[in-house]
Amino acid sequence: MQVWLKEKLFLKSELNRKFKSLQKELVPNSKPYIPKFLFSEHHLSHAAAAFYPSPFDESVILCMDGVGEWATTSTWVGKKNRIDPLWEISFPHSLGLLYSAFTYYCGFKVNSGEYKLMGLAPYGEPKYTKLIKDKLIDIKEDGTFKLDISYFKYHRGFRMTSRKFHKLFGRSPRKGETELSQFHMDIAASIQEVTEEVVLKLARSLREETGIKNLCLAGGVALNCVANGVLLRENIFDNIWIQPASGDAGSSLGGALIGWHQYHEKERTANPNDSMKGTYLGPEFNNDEVIKYLKKINAPFHTQNDPDLFDQLADELDKGHVIGWFNGPMEFGPRSLGARSIIGDPRNQKMQSIMNLKIKYRESFRPFAPSVLEEDVSNQFEISVKSPYMLLVATVKKELCKKMTEEQKKLFGIEKLNIPRSSLPAITHVDYSARVQTVNKTTNPRYYELINAFKRKTGCPTIVNTSFNVRGEPIVCTPQDAYRCFMRTEMDILVLQNQVLYKREQPKVEKDETWMQEFELD
Repeated sequence: MQVWLKEKLFLKSELNRKFKSLQKELVPNSKPYIPKFLFSEHHLSHAAAAFYPSPFDESVILCMDGVGEWATTSTWVGKKNRIDPLWEISFPHSLGLLYSAFTYYCGFKVNSGEYKLMGLAPYGEPKYTKLIKDKLIDIKEDGTFKLDISYFKYHRGFRMTSRKFHKLFGRSPRKGETELSQFHMDIAASIQEVTEEVVLKLARSLREETGIKNLCLAGGVALNCVANGVLLRENIFDNIWIQPASGDAGSSLGGALIGWHQYHEKERTANPNDSMKGTYLGPEFNNDEVIKYLKKINAPFHTQNDPDLFDQLADELDKGHVIGWFNGPMEFGPRSLGARSIIGDPRNQKMQSIMNLKIKYRESFRPFAPSVLEEDVSNQFEISVKSPYMLLVATVKKELCKKMTEEQKKLFGIEKLNIPRSSLPAITHVDYSARVQTVNKTTNPRYYELINAFKRKTGCPTIVNTSFNVRGEPIVCTPQDAYRCFMRTEMDILVLQNQVLYKREQPKVEKDETWMQEFELD
């Protein structure tokens, strides 16, 4: 029996065994004792993480991921402090695993590279949509679906796709870090279109079935911000809320909340504001701690008080400099939201390639996201709702866009990359879209004031925001992490709370690229 299957079948007994083993290790001579523990199923945890922090008293909940215990898609109704199931789709039929199969096929890392596939899709044409729907997935009118699992291997091995899958599309899976062709872009566009169709049909059937006007989303598929943007524009539900840590990290939160509200029957009052506190829930380091560390390593720095710091950084951004921004508590979830960010000027046409190739050391096609002042979002993008967690894609405002010439329209794939689409070229994708983060003065006041200073300086209420890391590394957490990343890259400036470090002033370090082998591209 395969290990993963055994773990699923005997999950609760495995947990008991591990608790006993841990007790024996920590307290060798103690009497065997296992405290009572509550078991929340995977998708119930997703549902709880989506509903309980939401601003709704009542909501439909849609959870979509690879697989929990056995559920891959589940639907629920949340009301006050209770969550009740509607129906589910079970393994091996999985929208998340279908998308991951194409992630693997295009040469990206499963369970982390799916967003690359999403970012690659606008460069292609959905030429294979019909083939996918004819052979791989049978989509019903209500959005439920069934896969032809003979094309896959994830249910019986450690590869995602089978030879039959490769034969269907006429070639073997791409090897990581090799050249991306138009074929891979078209494949990405096709599976993205299929995913959006499933999500829309599920949403429509749930609205019709329940009559409830609010929708909560969670599970890894809910991180597909392009599909989320399409769902928003269709106006199927009056309101949509997406758990910012929609992947498995958020399940820990959901497990705690289901225990509190449903097992212990604690009352819940929906908070119309942000119960997640902007997701700024992680470790925090004050100025004294930062200064102590910088003095210890003899790193030259300048202390600058607010608001002079923001004005200074606005000037630096306007000059085209790239800044590492380390501010307050770290974000909880996969998106960098202005606590551990690398920032730049979105008006700079070269900024995307500079950040990708010289800072992030990753593929040039990868788009960057904008952070925009909440009150200015509808002036910059075709969206009128808040998007604090960077989980909605919206089109750049028409008046900011630039029309392509007939010659430019004939370009294919990566050739499109260097054609500026708008007056904000660094954050405008090839299809005139952007993954929007709205910044609120209450949840992240310093990040807000920095962007506001840039607006006063340039008239632009938007900056480029990408995660503070490189290649496949985790996002930086500590000042030590941030300084190490700063020195490994071609960032110009590092800001640690109120301490400003200029690359030109730092001691020379021996060039060492061995770290690139430590973390493979995700």
